[in-house]
Amino acid sequence: MSESRSGRSPGEPKPAEAGMHEGNTIGFWTCTALVVGNVIGMGIFVLPASLAPFGFNALIGWVIVLAGCLVLARVFSHLARALPDAEGPYGYIRRTLGELPAYLALWAYWVSLWLTNAALATGVVGYMAVVFPPLGAIQPALFALCLLWAVVAINLFGVRTGGGVQIVTTALKLLPMLAIALLGGWLLLTSPASYTAHPPATPVTLGSVMAASTIALFAMLGIESASVPAARVDDPGRTIPRSTMTGTVLAAVIYIIVSTVPLLLIRQQELADANAPFALLMDRFAAAGSGRWLALFVVISGLGALNGWTLLGGELTRTMAGSGVLPAVLARNNRHGAPAVALLVTGTLASVMIGMSYSKSLVSAFTFLTRVVTAANLPLYLCCALALIVLWRRRSVTCASPRVLLTAVTCVAFVVFAFVGIGHEPFLYALGLIAAGLPLYAFMRLRRRAAPSTGAIAE
Repeated sequence: MSESRSGRSPGEPKPAEAGMHEGNTIGFWTCTALVVGNVIGMGIFVLPASLAPFGFNALIGWVIVLAGCLVLARVFSHLARALPDAEGPYGYIRRTLGELPAYLALWAYWVSLWLTNAALATGVVGYMAVVFPPLGAIQPALFALCLLWAVVAINLFGVRTGGGVQIVTTALKLLPMLAIALLGGWLLLTSPASYTAHPPATPVTLGSVMAASTIALFAMLGIESASVPAARVDDPGRTIPRSTMTGTVLAAVIYIIVSTVPLLLIRQQELADANAPFALLMDRFAAAGSGRWLALFVVISGLGALNGWTLLGGELTRTMAGSGVLPAVLARNNRHGAPAVALLVTGTLASVMIGMSYSKSLVSAFTFLTRVVTAANLPLYLCCALALIVLWRRRSVTCASPRVLLTAVTCVAFVVFAFVGIGHEPFLYALGLIAAGLPLYAFMRLRRRAAPSTGAIAE
């Protein structure tokens, strides 16, 4: 029987939960800010340099990735409409494919959350020392830990507080993107020859397109952000689809602009060697010295993404614990309705990774972080596409259309393309992450079987 995390049937109303009152729900703007804020993190500020060696292959890769991500956003939208009380991706997969696939996909995704938070906190520290030089005297690892736990503390005051911070930081981080777009438009009108002065020379090949697509896909991770805290979303069946599609389209437009303008205006090799490509662009074509202010927005963008992923980490942990696949203590809420224990645990795990990231012996391992995190997200995307196919086969009221099947099948093909593009090493890392979660799953399942039946979780 399909059930939610409390063991109820899909048609039954949700029981009242401590702290789950109207004041602790989030709406369209917060959900949209979660999508945009989590997709557009710190990576966007170095992305043009990362993609520069691929030349026009990068633009082709972007077209493929953005088309695939729009299809993926449609998958999450359909699932949210069909299963509005499923409390997000874990519930979508559990009700269609079963508990084990749901656990494995969300376990890998869960690990990627605190890996990402560790990388964000570490990255913000370097830029804060540029914006506020006296902060450079603080030991970097300690500084990163302080930033991480400050964000955890904010989210302990509830999802509305964390969501409010997300709206503000997302609005601020869009300002430099707007500056790049305006500069590009102004140059197109006043000096169109600038765009054809030195086109990239790298030949277009399938291998280069796939490699560039992998980098671009990492940049777009997070489009599922509105659906993860579904239990806290006001009218999830309507809000999640709208915010997911709006946030994905907005992020896609921004990425296309900020990737294309530097690639066409700056020589390929110079762009590839740039540590701060946006600053280089602004200094050269706008006012000299204006690029240094971008460091402030890098900090804002990084803190916003850190806040968003912290919020999602707490909500996902609470949902999985409430479903019985993680220890029940992780599902406890504080008086603000925040998953306090879950936030503290995920914060601790990210703290461990921060300490490891400052170990010279692990520098080379962190080189693969982007591809490993991408690989860890792909099982979730694949399972959600398969979940939509199952709903179509069941002739669910909102999923009976042939267009729904086409969306799901296209998404499966896109995920397979992404798996091929990341290469075998990150794929093996992702399999390792999934395998690492199996002992805990087996332990929790045996524990539930041994415990007296209380009706809280039905098998």
